[in-house]
Amino acid sequence: MQFTAKQISEIVNGSIEGDGDAVVSRVEKIEEAGKEGLTFLANPKYESYLYTTGASVVIVNNDQVVERPVSPTLIRVKNAYTAITLLLDQYNKFRFHKTGIEEPSFIHPSVQLGEDVYVGAFSYIGEGVKIGDNASIYPQVYIGDNVKIGAGSILFPGVRVYHDCVLGENVIIHSGTVVGSDGFGFAPQEDGTYRKISQIGNVLIENDVEIGANTTIDRATMGHTIIRKGVKLDNLIQLAHNVEVGEHSVIAAQTGISGSTKIGKHVILGGQVGAVGHITIADGSQVQAQSGINRSIEEPDLKWAGTPASQFQNQMRTQVIMQRLPDLDRRLDQLEQLVKKLKEDK
Repeated sequence: MQFTAKQISEIVNGSIEGDGDAVVSRVEKIEEAGKEGLTFLANPKYESYLYTTGASVVIVNNDQVVERPVSPTLIRVKNAYTAITLLLDQYNKFRFHKTGIEEPSFIHPSVQLGEDVYVGAFSYIGEGVKIGDNASIYPQVYIGDNVKIGAGSILFPGVRVYHDCVLGENVIIHSGTVVGSDGFGFAPQEDGTYRKISQIGNVLIENDVEIGANTTIDRATMGHTIIRKGVKLDNLIQLAHNVEVGEHSVIAAQTGISGSTKIGKHVILGGQVGAVGHITIADGSQVQAQSGINRSIEEPDLKWAGTPASQFQNQMRTQVIMQRLPDLDRRLDQLEQLVKKLKEDK
């Protein structure tokens, strides 16, 4: 695919300095870009590459000062980082856009497919499934009975969506993720065994959610496990039954959330955070990586760290004190020896 600088400037609402007919065919880093490369400059750390890059077109901020001649065409925009993000999104849409039904695949006769839907080879789509316009179901995807998938959603190879789950519009799910597997529900018996509790709920994923690879989201015991609109989940995350994640929250890799925990809006959880079940995490909470949340966080917009998690500043003071413990222990030993000597000298 090739685009001219003029076409790109129209997409990002920018102004051109140089040759508007300059052609680009790929997006590259500014320090590595070559002929027909498109790149951007948003970080002053990379400013020197503006004068040495081999790129044909560079997107820069409106206030970027050019101190000497440059060879590429410049496109000035309000925010270069936002502009390149928009272009990458458009590039991916062109790159991954497919339509039609590949064979072999199984699609139950009752399935309702919207317009321009793509279904890859070796996929299985069960009875009563509804898939919206422009959705993409890549090869080897399993979609169970009565699943609903909104327009523009993308399920990459190997995704599994169990029966009765609901996905909104523009949902992206990466390879290996499982949506709607049984929650971890077992009732202890008098003889020491465990009896399985049937999980009869589902998973509800709202619009504009993205879920990384190899993440698992358990179906509710009853009712719904809910991922609200705009949530971004990393790879290798475990969300247990009846968990609710609030709008526009972000959760990093290897985080585990136990059953029935409610996460508020705009929450950020770092990697390997763990949370016990049946608690709430307030709107705007930020939790440092590897923290353990063992009780509800009720006050919004605070930072937390440590295990068990405490407010960030308190945790930083605790870490400083812990680093001093060996020295304090040595000094205490010296004081004990001094007291002992004083007693002996009496």
